[in-house]
Amino acid sequence: MKPNLYRANANKYALVHTDSVAEEASPHKLIQMLISGFLMRVNLAKGAILRKDHEEKSIQISKAIGIVGGLIDGLDFEQGGEISTNLKSLYDYINIRLYQASSENDAEILDEVSNLMKEIQTAWDAIPNLLQ
Repeated sequence: MKPNLYRANANKYALVHTDSVAEEASPHKLIQMLISGFLMRVNLAKGAILRKDHEEKSIQISKAIGIVGGLIDGLDFEQGGEISTNLKSLYDYINIRLYQASSENDAEILDEVSNLMKEIQTAWDAIPNLLQ
């Protein structure tokens, strides 16, 4: 099997698998999946910048921005109050920095947003333990 055909088939499988997992996931798990997807996209964009693959960089950063949009859409300002407001501000900042990283081909900015999202991930991953 040719590498491009193999990659295309693997990508189709990954999409079906992700869709089926998402349908069964709790809201908490969905946020974890979005954060993981964001981190993966940013890492792929960083690799593309380092390889000077501008098309792939743009694709991955666009997908990361879309994921941040999903995280914003998932915020509950009534129940979340100040935490939701602060997360919205942080997500807006991350999106601004993603646009900047894309326009400037700056991998260091991608490291910055990745680190910010990892901090959110650490806090989010701790929630089930706090509820027990």
